[in-house]
Amino acid sequence: MTMVIQKWLLFLFLHIHLHDLILAELPGLIYYKCGVEGNYTKNSVYQKNLNSLLSSLSSNMDKYGFYNASIGQNSDMANAIVLCRGDLEVQECRNCVPNLAVQECRNCVQNLAQKLVQKCPNQTEAFGGYDGCMLWYSNLSILDARSNSTLYYMCSQWNASKPEDYNQEVYRFLGTLQSRIANGGSLLKYATGNVTVPEFQTVYALAQCIPDLVPQNCFDCLTDAYELISFCNGKMGGRIVLLNCNFRYESYSFFKDVALEAPPPAGNDNKTPLTRNDNKTAPIGNDDTIVKDDKTARSHITIIVPIVTIVILTVCIFVILMKKRKRKLTDKIQGTLGDDISKVESLQYDFSTIRAATNNFSNANKLGQGGFGPVYKGELPNGQEVAVKRLSADSGQGDLEFKNEVLLVARLQHRSLVRLLGFCLDGIERLLVYEFVPNASLDHFLFDRVKRGQLDWERRSKIIGGIARGILYLHEDSRFRIIHRDLKASNVLLDAELNPKIADFGMARLVTVDETQGNTKRIVGTYGYMAPEYAMHGQFSVKSDVFSFGVLILEIVSGESVKDLLSHVWSNWHEGTTSNLIDPMLTGSSGLVRDVIRYIHIALLCVQEDVANRPTMGAVVLMLNSHSLSLPLLQESNSRMSKSSKLAKSESICLSRNEASITELYPR
Repeated sequence: MTMVIQKWLLFLFLHIHLHDLILAELPGLIYYKCGVEGNYTKNSVYQKNLNSLLSSLSSNMDKYGFYNASIGQNSDMANAIVLCRGDLEVQECRNCVPNLAVQECRNCVQNLAQKLVQKCPNQTEAFGGYDGCMLWYSNLSILDARSNSTLYYMCSQWNASKPEDYNQEVYRFLGTLQSRIANGGSLLKYATGNVTVPEFQTVYALAQCIPDLVPQNCFDCLTDAYELISFCNGKMGGRIVLLNCNFRYESYSFFKDVALEAPPPAGNDNKTPLTRNDNKTAPIGNDDTIVKDDKTARSHITIIVPIVTIVILTVCIFVILMKKRKRKLTDKIQGTLGDDISKVESLQYDFSTIRAATNNFSNANKLGQGGFGPVYKGELPNGQEVAVKRLSADSGQGDLEFKNEVLLVARLQHRSLVRLLGFCLDGIERLLVYEFVPNASLDHFLFDRVKRGQLDWERRSKIIGGIARGILYLHEDSRFRIIHRDLKASNVLLDAELNPKIADFGMARLVTVDETQGNTKRIVGTYGYMAPEYAMHGQFSVKSDVFSFGVLILEIVSGESVKDLLSHVWSNWHEGTTSNLIDPMLTGSSGLVRDVIRYIHIALLCVQEDVANRPTMGAVVLMLNSHSLSLPLLQESNSRMSKSSKLAKSESICLSRNEASITELYPR
């Protein structure tokens, strides 16, 4: 009895002091986002419902740290979901001090609720989290709001020594956790583990789903999350947070091992000896022992045979599915091309030919690493040099990119576009074969202090003009209207004469000639080049490419990368110090300065916030080619990008010390 009293006194002491300690040690939120659904009035019914709901969260969570609830009716209804990390799970025990993890979880949630209300005052919706817990509240219905939209992702600042091998092992390992989590119980869908990757590095990973998801929805959510790991390509750590699931991986252990309850022992617990019908103990080596051994052997056979059968069936099903997938993808490509089918068939390469051309995809032939896989230099049997993109087998977006590229190959022929020579589809292998462009991408020259010296103004203006003509071809002169959606310096290659060639049509969209714009729920591309209407609402059009082109002009003229570039340019334009934007390497006459400022003016016309005020690419090409043509005035109401940029910057997520973060919001 004395020992029990001592344990409870110890728990009470720790409970009192641990609460203050945890609240004191928890820093600013690791991530948070205030909603855009509207504000509530002070002392309104909604505020009272929200306060009541948030104050009850920590005390009403189940022992696995999950709770969702709603208070109120109609527009005054407050809804919330809270989830603690799976390693804060509380195991029940008898005659022992209760596990302090439950208090750690409750304190995390209590602190988080207070912080979110402070960060998002009077806003009806907010989402945020610490390492140990996450919370979402809104005036929207829980069922309506719980999509697989990406709320937050973060990447480590450290690069892996062998990025390709590292990524493949991480993808493969996360895939093994996926089924374990999806098939978890209705109370906890959570798994952790570690794996050794090349050069004896160890990767630790944790993944979790909201426990009330059905297995398929959990599996689908993690699939969506894994697709976004390409943002952390080659990094030694990263995390993706969706409303319904999340995962994280690092090169160090960052979670606690949760002890699982052992199953009850099978068989007779009394361990009494085998007996005959006459209740006499059986001597060793008699017939009963032989019968027992025979039963054991039959039991082993009964277990082994089904396992072997299942393995064989699994392999057969995998092979059949791979063949079916290849046939389905090929049929889809051929069915879409219609009249071009014979041309596409002639562009298919043998996998053995490509493997030989790239020296079995050796690292010595590797040109670089993209979001969808590595690119290798190769030489075909006829001596032609090629660039081979090998799409990652684990890339969920790879099929879409592969199909886009192949569907465009029979339609696009322009000297300012990289030419796709063919493709290879073999099992899980998806290869794209391009013409080889020797001078890599524009960003390798533009943002390198030494190589940038090769780009005088004459060369830069020709690069801008070539890119403009290539986009004009996509928008107006090709057989179909094509929106690139990912125009940036790294997707513009330079040939031997430094002529530009637009590349990477994996994100491109084909639209009808009469179609002026489209909508999407999946935002793709690079944030700094995205038009506002696309980044915030998923609306894309030819004017989205015009916006990206304007940003690209500013990079070429200034030699500066896209980060905070627009706000810097607008500020100098309004202050009359536009000449400060010109790359110092571009020295020359006053006539040269006038030409460069004219290009900056054209760029600012392209990046105006109002879509209607942006010129078409046809008008842009005309302005670039005719120096006597007067340029339109910038619309004052739409030329306040500096304020927009500052606002966007103020909404960026708080970072932990050793990580760099980019937030991407998907429209509901």
